[in-house]
Amino acid sequence: MEIIQKFGLEAKLFLFQLINFLIIVFILKKFLFAPLKKILDERKRKIEQSLQDAENAKIALENASEKKKNILAKAKSSADTLMATVKVSIKETKEKAVIEAKQRSEQIIDEAKQKAATEFESMNKKIGKISVDISGKVMSKVLSDLFTETEKQKLMSRALEKIDENIKN
Repeated sequence: MEIIQKFGLEAKLFLFQLINFLIIVFILKKFLFAPLKKILDERKRKIEQSLQDAENAKIALENASEKKKNILAKAKSSADTLMATVKVSIKETKEKAVIEAKQRSEQIIDEAKQKAATEFESMNKKIGKISVDISGKVMSKVLSDLFTETEKQKLMSRALEKIDENIKN
């Protein structure tokens, strides 16, 4: 205690100051530091939550980017498949049209050939009849001066038979 008195401290006053100090520390701790700590802890929690949300957003963005790439790849694949199908369909349609056109042209050619053959036969028959008539008239003129009527008839009938045979062959 001697030291305390040397410095001019009174024990009672020191004790009251110590009690006042402890009361102020208690009051500050209870009403200032506790709410302040609570506010700081809440702020720290919000910052950590924001950092976690940012990390989650980054991961979600990466996942979305991957999904986008996958969707684009699938769409491209589908488009390629569709284009291939369309090309095959166009090729088949083209080939079918060519075959149908070829068949139709062959049919038209066959019909034309048949019609031409029919016309040819008809014309040959007409020409044959005309040539027989002309031959008959020519022979009758030529033979009228040279032969008698009976001989003319025999020669004419034989000549007409030969002409008919030649026309038929």
